[in-house]
Amino acid sequence: MTKSLIAIVFLCFFHLAVSAEPIRLSTSNLDYQITNVFGDVDLFTIDIDLDIPLQPGLYDNPTILNVSYRVFGSLEPGTPSGFPQFDLQRNISGAEFYQQGGSLMFEIADNADFSDGIQADELVDNGTILTLNAREVGNGRFHPPIFELYSDGTGRIQNSNNVHTVDSLLEVNFGDEYITDLEFEMTTTALFSAVDENAAEESSERGGGGSICWSFLLLITMLLKAKSQTLRYRVSV
Repeated sequence: MTKSLIAIVFLCFFHLAVSAEPIRLSTSNLDYQITNVFGDVDLFTIDIDLDIPLQPGLYDNPTILNVSYRVFGSLEPGTPSGFPQFDLQRNISGAEFYQQGGSLMFEIADNADFSDGIQADELVDNGTILTLNAREVGNGRFHPPIFELYSDGTGRIQNSNNVHTVDSLLEVNFGDEYITDLEFEMTTTALFSAVDENAAEESSERGGGGSICWSFLLLITMLLKAKSQTLRYRVSV
């Protein structure tokens, strides 16, 4: 009985250790050398909380908890929007992000070292190492970005092919509003890390990976009760 109890406890802690806790994709203009190709857009921040494990694998539109980003800059005359500058700030759920037309793809390499998060060189080269497309359809916005990083230490952030209006279709082509090229160091540019404890607790309250362990805890309670009854029986005898 004692060995069984120890095994159950071990399984419970093992489950908690490998459960999918949120990780965060976090990057900003401060991580890159900026070259304006079209327009003057050199300020951006991206923070995305993902409900996936920090482990190797291909992630094609993984479960997203929250998307928060900002892109700011000045624009050339004659762009489709006609704006002299813009300051786009979005803080939305992952479900809304995908419903609006967004996508996210990356692959964590088998030899990635998780002790210090995930660096750019620990993503697999699939033509690009990371693509975040914040495309929006029918929301009246010209400037949601597509952000791409490549395995040669370069990248680009530009407006996506957003559909400003569906009724009387107005589609903006890639780069019609702004194009900014990026350069970065593959080995030192950190992209993914574990979410802080408070965020992880909030995720758990929303239905995180620890719920299955209640089955183990129930079994532990039953085993402890059975053990207690056995001891009482032996004493009484």
